[in-house]
Amino acid sequence: MQKRNVGPFKVNPVGLGCMNMMHAYNAPIEEAESDTLLNRALDLGYDFLDTATIYGLGESERRIGKFLKHRRDEYVLASKCVLGFEDGRRVLDARPEKIKAACEASLQRLQTDVIDLYYMHRPDPKVPLEDSIGAMVELVDAGKIKTIGLSEMSADMLRTAAAIHPIAAMQSEYSLIARNPEIAVHEACKEVGTTLVAFSPVGRGLFSQTPLDPAKYWEGDMRRSYFPRLAEPHFSKNMALMPLAREIAERNGCTLPQLAIAWGLAKGPSVVSIPGTKSLAHLEDNWGAMQVELPAEDVAALDAHFAPEAVSGPRYAAVGQASVTTEMFPHELEQA
Repeated sequence: MQKRNVGPFKVNPVGLGCMNMMHAYNAPIEEAESDTLLNRALDLGYDFLDTATIYGLGESERRIGKFLKHRRDEYVLASKCVLGFEDGRRVLDARPEKIKAACEASLQRLQTDVIDLYYMHRPDPKVPLEDSIGAMVELVDAGKIKTIGLSEMSADMLRTAAAIHPIAAMQSEYSLIARNPEIAVHEACKEVGTTLVAFSPVGRGLFSQTPLDPAKYWEGDMRRSYFPRLAEPHFSKNMALMPLAREIAERNGCTLPQLAIAWGLAKGPSVVSIPGTKSLAHLEDNWGAMQVELPAEDVAALDAHFAPEAVSGPRYAAVGQASVTTEMFPHELEQA
């Protein structure tokens, strides 16, 4: 599969999301495991690494800086601001001075002079988007970052930002069980020349080759309460959708995660996928998704089977939904 554009960069369609090392699912991995995982990713050919200030309260950035500093010219580096931390607590702050301070701190942890793609991780309702984007533009002008991205924002917010400065990427959850970008964001991305970077393409593990068991989630796993589709009473209903996906995967000679990733990549060259993992085996398996070319009839069958209204439960718990502006489907609005 040919490389795809993210702003001025050309990257492989499958990148590496670096949240899972330290954050969200199961226990964080040890430093030595991060070293092995990150360097193996580059050895395989991963050339687009995505992290954020909030992942492990800076620890994901620190490990990337520590273990990949000597290979900095081999990958496009993306990180995020606005969602940050103070005194060990998560904070949301998109004031210009906070964005600039967050960038300086990220540069130090990442041990680099410049971040290739710097996202606003979430919208801040207390700060005009124009002010925040203005600060990002100043970081570009100062040579601290090369390009600007947005995350989990609406099509209208993308257009507003793009009118001020080119937006290289819009990062949104996009998978067979989270198709919200299809409402408006993906079309807006194509309109303004922005790449849609799909996070959680494996459905936060729902499309794992070995079926998930919510009873075995780590005590700090956010799927227990923050992502309702991955917990009961919704989990069992969503797992009931899996047999058709497994059948299509087997017919195409691929694993279930590869199918889920390949489905997203089949939505056009403006989509780049960033599955995350702690596992070397999963890292290698995800990389193989680029070898899967799904027939149009299989993409259509998956589209129909995983229609948004067929998926049980809200995408986020109420507190998470309140922090994003990505458009919602009518049935989701009714449930909210």
